[in-house]
Amino acid sequence: MDSELQTRQTPLIALIEDEEHLAQGLLFNLAAEGYRTHHEADGDAALAYLLAPPEPIAAIVLDCMLPGTDGFQIAQALRDAQCYTPILMLTARSRPEDVLEGLEAGADDYLPKPFDLNILLVRIKSLLRRTAWQAE
Repeated sequence: MDSELQTRQTPLIALIEDEEHLAQGLLFNLAAEGYRTHHEADGDAALAYLLAPPEPIAAIVLDCMLPGTDGFQIAQALRDAQCYTPILMLTARSRPEDVLEGLEAGADDYLPKPFDLNILLVRIKSLLRRTAWQAE
């Protein structure tokens, strides 16, 4: 298969996370699972990228507590812009009202930190599977 075509067919996961050590571990593990990744650590830069990505994004892993625009605002802005890319919020904010706020803002899934890596990976696969079913 042509390598450019294969690259375009490999799902791109946007990771929006400001904790550098956590981001690097997640980027490594996502790549090990066969995903391409794009990382932003600042909410304002992330929102600009997500609203006008240079290529389609398969899913977004989004922290809530970010410098600049927070994850709740990012999710809401994406949905307001009719961007329906699946969003998995990954955050230390785990109170029931935080989960409700995230889901109401437009997240498709919500996983509190600390989390099990295998659970995160299977939730991403689940989001991608549902997207593929809808495309069919």
